[in-house]
Amino acid sequence: MAPIRPKKFFHTAGNYAEHAHEGDRANWGHAIKPWIVFFQNVDAITNPEDPVVYPEHLTKELDYELELSVVIGKAGKHFSVDEAESYIGGYVIFNDITARDIQRREMESANFCFSKSIDTFCPLGPCIVTPDEIADPYNLNLELRVNGEKRQISNSSHMSVTLPQLISKFSALGYSAGDIITTGTVSGVAAFSADPAAWYLKPGDVMEAEIEGIGILRNKVISWKEAYGVDAPEYRTFDHV
Repeated sequence: MAPIRPKKFFHTAGNYAEHAHEGDRANWGHAIKPWIVFFQNVDAITNPEDPVVYPEHLTKELDYELELSVVIGKAGKHFSVDEAESYIGGYVIFNDITARDIQRREMESANFCFSKSIDTFCPLGPCIVTPDEIADPYNLNLELRVNGEKRQISNSSHMSVTLPQLISKFSALGYSAGDIITTGTVSGVAAFSADPAAWYLKPGDVMEAEIEGIGILRNKVISWKEAYGVDAPEYRTFDHV
């Protein structure tokens, strides 16, 4: 099972400059900057080893995003950066599955959520590692593989903001013990690669999201028919009304 089901799932983005730079090189429609935040759909949380269901009627551009995430250890709000360290209860791996074609359309209104919150799009795990088990959270190797091929390779030292800065910034929204705050992805996503069509996920692909000291979060992509026993509904883009 996923190691926790948070009351609130704070999804932050833009905290790794390398991801912003690859977005610029790929002429992504909007700049990727720090301090982006939105709420994730907790009902979309997927257990380690459980499948991610490809909703073929919704997207043709399914992507992965490896993220180090923090589990909030106690309730609190409106606290300083100096106080924020004491709110870190542990660390967990999050794979932010994203429908890029839907995301591009959402971002025309400078907002995105549905593209990342579809059922099964939030693999989380494989366990929570407490802070005493991580000698330095700013020196963790991060790697995501698809069918054994290395796609995302980075280190948490590349993060442009600190964890206390991030946690304190959004404490105005109020935390409960067990809430999760993500820290953004690193470079190497399919959408910003030299050949996105070849790198986008497809049924049968196996993703392995690994962070040093935490473990490996493994999930397979399966088709709608394999998941539900029927063909997916007719494909419709967001251009339809």
